Amino acid sequence: MRSKLLKKVLGVLAACALTVVAAPAMTAMAEGTVTVGVTSFADTLEPTEQYFSWVITRYAVGETLTKFNEDAELQPCLAESWESSEDGLTWTFKIREGVKFSNGDELTAEAVKASLDRTFAKSSRAPSFFVPTSIEADGQNLIISTEKAIAGVPGCLADPLFLIMDVAAESDNIEMDGPICTGPYAFQEFVPDDHCIVVRNENYWDGEVPLDSVNFKVIGDQTTRSMALQTGEIDIAYNLKAENLIEFEGNPNYDIQQLSSLRATYAFMNQNGPLGDLALRQAFIRGIDRETYCSVLLEGGAIAGKAPIPPTLDYGFDELVDENAYDPESAKAVLAEAGYADIDGDGFVETPEGEKLELNFVIYTSRAELGVYAQAAQASLKEIGLNVALSTVSYETMLDVKESGQYDLIIWNVQTATTGDPENYLRENWYSTSVHNTAGYNNPEVDALIDELATEFDTDARRDLIIQIQQHIMDDAATVFFGYETTFLFSSARVTGVTMFPMDYNWFTKDVKLAE
Repeated sequence: MRSKLLKKVLGVLAACALTVVAAPAMTAMAEGTVTVGVTSFADTLEPTEQYFSWVITRYAVGETLTKFNEDAELQPCLAESWESSEDGLTWTFKIREGVKFSNGDELTAEAVKASLDRTFAKSSRAPSFFVPTSIEADGQNLIISTEKAIAGVPGCLADPLFLIMDVAAESDNIEMDGPICTGPYAFQEFVPDDHCIVVRNENYWDGEVPLDSVNFKVIGDQTTRSMALQTGEIDIAYNLKAENLIEFEGNPNYDIQQLSSLRATYAFMNQNGPLGDLALRQAFIRGIDRETYCSVLLEGGAIAGKAPIPPTLDYGFDELVDENAYDPESAKAVLAEAGYADIDGDGFVETPEGEKLELNFVIYTSRAELGVYAQAAQASLKEIGLNVALSTVSYETMLDVKESGQYDLIIWNVQTATTGDPENYLRENWYSTSVHNTAGYNNPEVDALIDELATEFDTDARRDLIIQIQQHIMDDAATVFFGYETTFLFSSARVTGVTMFPMDYNWFTKDVKLAE
């Protein structure tokens, strides 16, 4: 149901078909080892902390009951099949026979139950997917019951948060040792902000694992990461951008893949502070020139934003009405009408109460485009009299700041359809009681629509509900939607089998190997 919608709109990966005729100059590398340049993402391998489970699946260690393939179609993984009861309240997953954890322990339905129980007990994010009334094991069947019929349980279980780990063998220092899972590789060494080394899982269930080890090397700076690929220090580079194309295009020593992303970059506006004023939020959004940021500053590497869900997904992007499109004169008029005025002549407006107004905008460092958006917005907003101060932190610190709610604006870049469609994405970010809605957005109509969406199985009806939810969020000027970036994957001809997935928690797979 959901995968058909995704397949329709994602299209084919726009990979540059480059003929490999020679390998680039290489520095000495260990035989059977591939090195991958990544951005900093996690300071712990505890899978229930924040979004750090993504690292565990991206590094080919963690696996889930279900997964999405290259066409964003939901596929079996550790569960070989599943079915729902007629009333939609019970899902039965048949756990695959013959699978072992990397330590040799058997994967049983009891082991899967223990892993999922652990996730729901420890993760604040888990209830935003679904809340089980019971999880039971019956032979190799795992039975999940919910209070209400939930259409998306199989897709939810493809999210990395629900990776299956061997709870019985959990380390006392899981934060650094990592969990024991079923993927093609297992953790050997983890040094936050520096590197993570994984080694072949000798017990892997799904075919040959070709490499002895993989070194995921943290190279936070985009330019440095590009240079590392050019010099042969790394074999694969993630999170390079459109401006890097000129460094590799036409060179047969490299493969370049790209796709229109399912990601959105946006900024939450904290309604528990000055941005609780609708007029101020409207002026902010009307004062930023998102089209220019994406087409000029990012060199066409993004589509200008306006809505929660990018146009790569078929959820009414062109139908949605953006009453807060770029219009600086309108922004100034809205501020003036609401009583914001530059009283002291410093070029920035004071509040209607005559107090200084400075908006704190928190951004993080691991994605170069975030700084481009924020700095451009700061300059644009100065022109309409809004004073915005930028606070640049690491990704990990940003998560803590977001959780604390100590910000006026905070930037965010996430997948919009990790469970197959945007239902969980909308609930997690804009449902009034979501623990992750620290910006204080509260619209009872949006809550009711999201609740209705959770129990709606009809594809067309789900689409209509999602469009309505988006329009409310836009009309409420709840969030600044900057853009939807094109995703690139650059790799050396030294390796083959490197594949981009629309759900980008699959960075590395058993199919990546050294070229012959």
